[in-house]
Amino acid sequence: MANHAPVGSNMGPVETSIRDKLTTLLQPLQLTITNESHLHRHHAAMRAQGGGNGETHFNVSIISAVFEGKSTIERHRMIYAALSDELAQGLHAISLRTKTPEEVDPASAAGPLMTS
Repeated sequence: MANHAPVGSNMGPVETSIRDKLTTLLQPLQLTITNESHLHRHHAAMRAQGGGNGETHFNVSIISAVFEGKSTIERHRMIYAALSDELAQGLHAISLRTKTPEEVDPASAAGPLMTS
């Protein structure tokens, strides 16, 4: 499973919370979180907050079987609901890429290849 932080990473409290909540909720096969806040510090809203807490913008990529049978909107709503506290406390933007294992590797959904 690739849902652990890289060794030696300096995750802040918001990123840690995002990782913990999404891991618990989605039991992902893969979870990649990228803090892109430094790219947005010059925006007016971030300058007004003094640059925020350094954890305002994230890119999140998740592969989880929990998404099976759910639309993209339903998947995103699940995540927004799980992160409602973070969003209320300064998380400004989160870019989501949500996939099922089958969407990433359609061959795995077909099961073992049978030959005669």
